[in-house]
Amino acid sequence: MDILTPKQRSEVMRRIRNKDTKPEILLRSALHRSGFRFRLHRRSLPGSPDIVFPGRRKVIFAHGCFWHSHRCKFGRKPASNRAYWIPKLAENKKRDARNRRRLTALGWHTMVVWECQLQSMEKVMERVKRFLEE
Repeated sequence: MDILTPKQRSEVMRRIRNKDTKPEILLRSALHRSGFRFRLHRRSLPGSPDIVFPGRRKVIFAHGCFWHSHRCKFGRKPASNRAYWIPKLAENKKRDARNRRRLTALGWHTMVVWECQLQSMEKVMERVKRFLEE
């Protein structure tokens, strides 16, 4: 069994990016090619959304399936150190829901694009365009 000490765990977590992740960069590139302009990581908004369209009052979160517990093959539960990871991932999910509720209460519309969905960028962009134009 692969169990990390708190110090080792802290080192691992420090190396994990919360901005400019692969899913986020792929989505941003596709949006930019489609002519959309946006802001990044607006810290004044709950959850510091990945992509912000201030004039439209819309935000998009580009979520990694593992980190945000998506129900797909990429969002599987970890096999080792489950006592740490299961509560951590559950808390991520709760925090995401709380941030979306807070954004909605402030009059913002939210959308989540999952890492696994980016394998079909054409479908994702159709969905995103509908979201942005409604």
